[in-house]
Amino acid sequence: MKDEEKKNACPCCAHDHDEHDHEHEHEYEHEHEHHHEHDDCCGHARGHHHDHDDDDDGCCCGHDHEHEEGDGKDLLIRLVIAAVLFCVGLALNFLALPTFVPAIVFGVAYLVAGYRVLLEAWEGIRKGDWFGEEFLMSIASLGAFAIGEFAESCAVVILFELGEYLQGRAVAKSRGSIKQMLALRPEKVTVEKDKRLVTVAPEDVQIGDIVVVAPGEKVSLDGVLVEGTGDMDLSALTGESLPVSKTVGDEALSGSMSVDATFKVRVTADYANGTVAKILEMLEHARERKSPVENFIRRFSKVYTPIVCAFAALVAVVPPLVGLGSFSTWVYRALCALAASCPCALVISVPLGLFGGLGAASRCGVLIKGGNYLEALTTVNAAAFDKTGTLTRGSFAYVGAKNAPDETALCRVVAICEKYSTHPIALAAMRAFGNLADGIEITDSAAVPGKGVRADAVIGGRTVACLCGNASLLRDAGIAFDEAETVGTVVYAAADGVYLGCAVFADELKADSADALRDLAALGITDTTMLTGDKRAIAERVAKEVGISAVKPELLPADKVAAISALRESGKKLVYVGDGINDAPGLALADVGVAMGGIGSAAALEAADVVIMGDSLKKLPAVIRIARKTMRIVRENIVFALVVKVGVVILSAFGLTDLWIAVLADVGVCLLAVANALRTMQVREK
Repeated sequence: MKDEEKKNACPCCAHDHDEHDHEHEHEYEHEHEHHHEHDDCCGHARGHHHDHDDDDDGCCCGHDHEHEEGDGKDLLIRLVIAAVLFCVGLALNFLALPTFVPAIVFGVAYLVAGYRVLLEAWEGIRKGDWFGEEFLMSIASLGAFAIGEFAESCAVVILFELGEYLQGRAVAKSRGSIKQMLALRPEKVTVEKDKRLVTVAPEDVQIGDIVVVAPGEKVSLDGVLVEGTGDMDLSALTGESLPVSKTVGDEALSGSMSVDATFKVRVTADYANGTVAKILEMLEHARERKSPVENFIRRFSKVYTPIVCAFAALVAVVPPLVGLGSFSTWVYRALCALAASCPCALVISVPLGLFGGLGAASRCGVLIKGGNYLEALTTVNAAAFDKTGTLTRGSFAYVGAKNAPDETALCRVVAICEKYSTHPIALAAMRAFGNLADGIEITDSAAVPGKGVRADAVIGGRTVACLCGNASLLRDAGIAFDEAETVGTVVYAAADGVYLGCAVFADELKADSADALRDLAALGITDTTMLTGDKRAIAERVAKEVGISAVKPELLPADKVAAISALRESGKKLVYVGDGINDAPGLALADVGVAMGGIGSAAALEAADVVIMGDSLKKLPAVIRIARKTMRIVRENIVFALVVKVGVVILSAFGLTDLWIAVLADVGVCLLAVANALRTMQVREK
């Protein structure tokens, strides 16, 4: 017997229920091994190439706008002191004192507020980065001081550092949406050893150890419940608010939390290979995967800033040389242009917006592996779906009887025959009507390889010979019957040589699959295709029920890859949705690969660009909405920042602004862009 045949055979009887056909028209689609190939940490080999900067979140100057709690407090204290000194300097200007007296006060205020700016500017110059924001602000402020504009020089650094502080707080807030996921990381784990409870690090827990989880505590490692019954909160993993009931034998995933019971969990995977570790690893790598627009802005800023500096130099030198005014006047105008030109609003707000979008998706239970995939989701106009495990539950359910004068008698015989089987059809039968076999003595049960089961049972005080299986089983027994013409898996049954009819089973459709397809249509994604290895009749039935526009049935793994290639070659931007590693080639080939039901599957986390951590297909249109809103906000910031900055730079060249206005424009634009970017965090699943 082949390996796959062995897998499909019932452990108790060794007969193959796929052939036992029960006319098993359903063909299992996931019998193949797939490998999702990635060129590097930035994604797979389909042209998603990304530049990696050393700095993930800061400006092109390398300055990180996130301030840790201690640094933020220190900066705030310095700003308060500098502001007091600044006010003192302004007051001294009204007194009949030598000019150097307020200049000294303003100078001290300048150093208190801006020494960091000067140090980082010097560090940038030393590294060959002449066009960082600190360099621009240093030149603008020192130049103003040199020409006697002491108050404005001091105001430049105070306002700039105030903007930095507020931006840092905003960045920290944005990152907090992702850091909520990092809170899943356990610090200590309670392990039961020799009837004693021992606290150890999660990395020290071995497979097979028993971990104790008290009410309100998180499960630290993946495992199986061996003791305890109660509810678990999976919201940190799936985004679902309702707890899930768990009992002995159920899976317990790291990151879930006990609500009302003490559980004992037998560890099945070490910490490094568990759900939480895989999620955290993915989140860390997500920052490295830049979106195309983010890469463009970074490249643009490195061109934009030198151009602005050259423009300011021309403004400072050329007009006075041709007799249009004094050098001091035009140098001042050039300094205003420099102060207004910093590209910080662009370089900060774009990754901040993308980071907020990633965080919003994670709160909905969707993990996106980087800004590049978030942006790619906005361009998709077609969707392809695997069937089993994606549109359907991947488990059989009883859908009715055919040619059965007495449905109860039919179901009772099927329940008797399948009572001790672990085959998916047998399990479905026991779920549906297994109680019909309760209290019935089964005196004998034997498999008929490739055909079905024979069983003897005492019913109504007499022994009845029961048969359950495919058409061949009844033919061999010489029993007259009518073959059923229906879609699904058919199980024929007979008792004492009399045909009782057949029970029909089918893969259960997910409750929200049809709703998800309607939501996608509302988003303009009406070009939908089902790719499946199942029979045409079954595939078309499912497609009709959920609203799929095209069906490609009876596909081998290579055929699925070819079908996805054909869809992309036709000019479509394709999102392909599968149920994990089994669909890895398709996930890799599509513009965006989405793995369904990735929770608990380390392979799914590795295989796809986007992982839906629960089992709800409605999260797909939800995450597309998040992506579209995020990119709309990002583009708003780009246009707004460029228009304002270019406008202020031009006005500065004509002497229509001063340093106050230039700095306020720079800081204001940056803060408004950051505030707009934070709106991405407010996107919610509908």
